[in-house]
Amino acid sequence: MFDVQAVRADFPVLRRLVNGKPLVYFDNAATSQKPRQVIEALVDYYERYNSNIHRGVHTLAEESTEAYEQARRLAARFINAPAASEAVFVRNTTEAINLVARSWGAKALRPGDEIVLTEAEHHSNLIPWQQIAAEKSAVLKFIPILDDGTLDMDAAARLIGPRTRLVAVAHMGNVLGAINPVVELGKLAHGVGALILVDGAQSVPHMPVDVQALGCDFLAFSSHKMLGPTGIGVLYGRQELLDAMDPYQTGGSMIRSVRLDRATWAEVPAKFEAGTPNIADTVAFGAAIEYLQGLGMANVLRHEQEMATYALDALRSVRGLRVFGPTDPTMRGGVISFWLDDIHPHDIGTVVDREGVAIRAGHHCAQPLMRRLGVPATARASFYVYNTPEEVDVLVGALHKTKELFSGVRVG
Repeated sequence: MFDVQAVRADFPVLRRLVNGKPLVYFDNAATSQKPRQVIEALVDYYERYNSNIHRGVHTLAEESTEAYEQARRLAARFINAPAASEAVFVRNTTEAINLVARSWGAKALRPGDEIVLTEAEHHSNLIPWQQIAAEKSAVLKFIPILDDGTLDMDAAARLIGPRTRLVAVAHMGNVLGAINPVVELGKLAHGVGALILVDGAQSVPHMPVDVQALGCDFLAFSSHKMLGPTGIGVLYGRQELLDAMDPYQTGGSMIRSVRLDRATWAEVPAKFEAGTPNIADTVAFGAAIEYLQGLGMANVLRHEQEMATYALDALRSVRGLRVFGPTDPTMRGGVISFWLDDIHPHDIGTVVDREGVAIRAGHHCAQPLMRRLGVPATARASFYVYNTPEEVDVLVGALHKTKELFSGVRVG
């Protein structure tokens, strides 16, 4: 395991006060904080070798190109992709999924084809499929969740059939925290000749992810949830799939040859990276990957499951609090969503912020799931490598104060 206090020392933001209280940052499922190593990599890029990439022959351009492509190599190795060319840089997980919907879906789908999702998906892994299904007269089907937040795999086996062309599923839920059995889902998909896309936005930052072991055809994830900057993410795709897909966007950088009346495309991954990319943040993303590799992703997962175990137990002291998702910490990551009496989550978030605690409140881009849970929204605490059990105690104390404020009865 790593030394959490040593890790905390690398994050400048954790030294600040919020409303006169030490910051407790539990909004990591939305965006993680950044260590000084990532911040310094970003500053170093702008101070020493800021330049456009790939076409320049001067020193700064070559240094910038090498740093950008090194980040790609790091990202590919991080998920054990067979080749760096299978890691396409995009803005975020959302863009990665849209790329597949447009570049693969528009070409592959036919009327009556089926796309199988789950009822717990983030909107980013729902709306792109709604749109392409409507355009191609394809059919969406949804694997239900059980009351404990896990997937109904019996239903999955019934739903994935001969008309299925794609299964698209989150590896770990951003609301329920459940770690979904994507290997089994992939086998079901491949058994009927379909593909599987894994939304790794919540898994890649928090656990070891090996695309070859998962057997997935596509994997999408974002830098900003794994200690890196915003505005950069990765789409992994099997080489033969990416080679067969048309570009998502066109313009500069993604071409091989252009005439006035026609053009041909560059090889993957350049084919999908039109225009000047987000070079600086990509370089800093590489520093974030190296930081996580230094900690060890098995250690990261162990720390977060220990945090979840402690938090699930500590939250039981708050009467009227209902936690959603698996109660077994080994079946979930460090994401805990909850409902407290009839207090709206936005009110909860505002009150605990007075105690310096940052949590998420809302539907978490999962409105259909909120309807399934029977609530308009939830409050959500999500943990990362720099969080401690003592911070959970601060949250629990803040929730007691919230109950006291809204009930007018002292909780003790």
